[in-house]
Amino acid sequence: MIQLPKTYEYNEIEERIYNFWLENELFRANPENVLEKGKSPFSIMMPPPNITGRIHMGHLLNNTIQDILARYYRMIGYEVLWQPGTDHAGIATQNVVERELLKEGKTRHEIGKEEFIKRIWKWKEDYGSIIINQLKKLGISADWSRIKFTMDEDYYNAVIYAFKRLYESGLIYKGLYIVNWCPRCYTTLSNDEVEDKEINGKLYYIRYPVLNSSEYIVVATTRPETYLGDIAIAINPNDTRYKHFVGKKVKLPLVEWQRFDYFRNHVENEIEIMEDEFVDMEFGTGAVKITPAHDKDDFEIGKKYKLPMVLIMNYDGRLNENAGIFKNLDRFKAREEIVKKLAENGFIEKIESYKYNVGVCYRCETIVEPIISEQWFLKLSAFKDIAKKVVEDNIIEIIPEYGKKIYFNWWDNIKDWAISRQIWWGHKIPLENEEDVLDTWFSSALWPIATLGWPNEAKEMKAFFPTSVLITGWDILFFWVARMIVMSLFFKNEVPFKKVYLHGLVRDEKGRKMSKSLGNSPEPLELFEKYSVDGVRIGLMLITPEGQDVRFSEKYMEVGRNYANKIWNIARFLFLNFEDKYEPLKVLKIEDKWIISEFNKLIKEVKSGIESFEFNNTAKLLYDFTWHKFADWYIEATKTREDKTYAISNAIFIFQNILKLHHPYMPFITEELYQKFPLKKKLSIMQEEFPDIIELDNLDEDAKKFEFIKKIIDEIREIKGLFKVQTLRDLKLYVHIYETSQENRKIIEENFRILKLLGGIKELQETNEKLKNYGIVALEGFLGFLEFPNIDFEKERERLINELEKIIKIHKSINDKLNNQEFLNKAPKDVIENQKNKLLELEDKINKLKKILY
Repeated sequence: MIQLPKTYEYNEIEERIYNFWLENELFRANPENVLEKGKSPFSIMMPPPNITGRIHMGHLLNNTIQDILARYYRMIGYEVLWQPGTDHAGIATQNVVERELLKEGKTRHEIGKEEFIKRIWKWKEDYGSIIINQLKKLGISADWSRIKFTMDEDYYNAVIYAFKRLYESGLIYKGLYIVNWCPRCYTTLSNDEVEDKEINGKLYYIRYPVLNSSEYIVVATTRPETYLGDIAIAINPNDTRYKHFVGKKVKLPLVEWQRFDYFRNHVENEIEIMEDEFVDMEFGTGAVKITPAHDKDDFEIGKKYKLPMVLIMNYDGRLNENAGIFKNLDRFKAREEIVKKLAENGFIEKIESYKYNVGVCYRCETIVEPIISEQWFLKLSAFKDIAKKVVEDNIIEIIPEYGKKIYFNWWDNIKDWAISRQIWWGHKIPLENEEDVLDTWFSSALWPIATLGWPNEAKEMKAFFPTSVLITGWDILFFWVARMIVMSLFFKNEVPFKKVYLHGLVRDEKGRKMSKSLGNSPEPLELFEKYSVDGVRIGLMLITPEGQDVRFSEKYMEVGRNYANKIWNIARFLFLNFEDKYEPLKVLKIEDKWIISEFNKLIKEVKSGIESFEFNNTAKLLYDFTWHKFADWYIEATKTREDKTYAISNAIFIFQNILKLHHPYMPFITEELYQKFPLKKKLSIMQEEFPDIIELDNLDEDAKKFEFIKKIIDEIREIKGLFKVQTLRDLKLYVHIYETSQENRKIIEENFRILKLLGGIKELQETNEKLKNYGIVALEGFLGFLEFPNIDFEKERERLINELEKIIKIHKSINDKLNNQEFLNKAPKDVIENQKNKLLELEDKINKLKKILY
């Protein structure tokens, strides 16, 4: 007998078990095993979290999936490298340290660049590893001996080397371009770093007086302050309303001062009315202002017609000398003053309320300003064909399939990548007189190669590159995935990974993005405390549909915790009944054959599921098998046995293998229980081989016999439920001798012990009559009648008929709804799916009631 505590004390167990794994270096990857011993490699790169970060639900989902894969591939015999690390997070880290400085009443400019960088390194030393320690609580089995930081000396050198190679190849250039500028972070942002935000704004209709005429041309704009930088007015050539204006000029309202372009050339305040097909005749008045220095579309028009660019704003968001009387005003204060002045002088036609999207900085949510600036660019367009081809030819497989379409669409609309940032923290551009640093995504684009020793040919590179798979959210397919592909193809002439699995985002139950402001983002560490790490991991996998966003529900974390407790209680039962004699698979009854047959199916499904990234379905299979098949049926059936030693030995043998199947999903409880077994062979469960098919004679034939008994018991329980007599036991079952096959009668007689305990049957009796007012147990090859004493069958029949009529009405209502195209078009997918499942449940109830009644 093995003693096991009554409850699963996970808080104590988790820390102890994780330290055991670390102390025994069980996560370490050995490249020699691949290069010298011929072991197959499996390598995976952890998307490096920012050093400013704290673990959130996205990290929880992403790293759980990676850990499942790492633990699984170790157990099936691969040499696994899971490469961990952190990102220096240029803008985010600088913002954090600047906020700390503000508490002292200082700015980075006051203390100077050198001192500020020292402060960042000190902050990194004190706080930069918090997220890594939090990830360890999740139980992830990354090779921590190899942890990388994107500002480590060797990584830094790799980034600088990469820049120089690209620059020397003519793929990096400096140019004037319209960029996304964050006045708060004081840096340019790539398109992917700008998020759309809907606001309730205004549409301002400005009158521009036509020269030598009493007429006006009216233009609608959401950013009236930028009119000070207008170079032209444009109309569509097909717009007959304005044909008579083409070629004429308008005077910029109020502007009586000199304006200068970016290169300090004088620019007139009288601007031409021109034609171009890009103009949308339906927006506003159909006439648009052209401001090349402050609008992306206008910048392209400016290039096309070689128009000057008048910058009216400084990079801190304040207006400059080109704004004349509005100089030094903040952009939004300037908007108020400009509109006021224009209105006072009769230049505002009208102002309308208008909902529209603005771009905001993904770090600080400041409204981004499109503005011309000299920046360093990488010619991504040069990589378009090869980057598409490796995916088209399935050299890189993107899963799910929809990811390919998004990926190709991005490349088809590619723009050159602005890789310079006007901040202090980061990889300094290695050219004379350059103070800018490289975009953080530039350095992380080198992650799959720089972490493995590139540009040197390290043994890790030879053993583990290209990596096996990348696990990431679909939202950084362009931020990171596409750019890693580009860098790897350029520097290594190889793809960085063979597969990309895109998981969804974790949202709340209403489908909203999680955020602290909404108060809908749970703290993972609090969930661990409440539900156990294993409970959270399996609970999360139970609600994570393949490739789709996750609707988070805390009730499933409770389901996960209850499931962990169930596994613990199964172990307690087996340990309490174990008597130091272990003789598995020597004596096998039909329940043994059945559970082994079912287990063999489970092994195939779990292997296939994990390897094809079906983590949700696999979690459900494990849950259903263990709780319902193993515990509810098999363990209960073993209680009818007299040969206890063989029964418990068989159950322990299967249970040990169940633990191995669960280990990738629930590492802590499986390790703890494995360590309790006196039968264990290895230091750790993760060193065990993943279970394989158990070959036995007559397995499926005997399994079918148990399945037959199980169906009879299911029918008995169903009938008891319908008649509301679930607790009745010691019942008599009459077997109809003409409609029940001899083979089935023999199976029942030989296994009456199971029917007696699990079905509550005291006695079997043969009959050649079809008995009335009995519960009917009808299966193929079997007909039985269950005797219920003291039941008024006529009254029960009337009740069941009424219940059937109600269910049929509900069924019709749902069926009508599902045949209504308007409902199908408007309802969310999960609502439609729930209705379909409800319909199937109702159909099942209708069939069962009809069988009893008719």
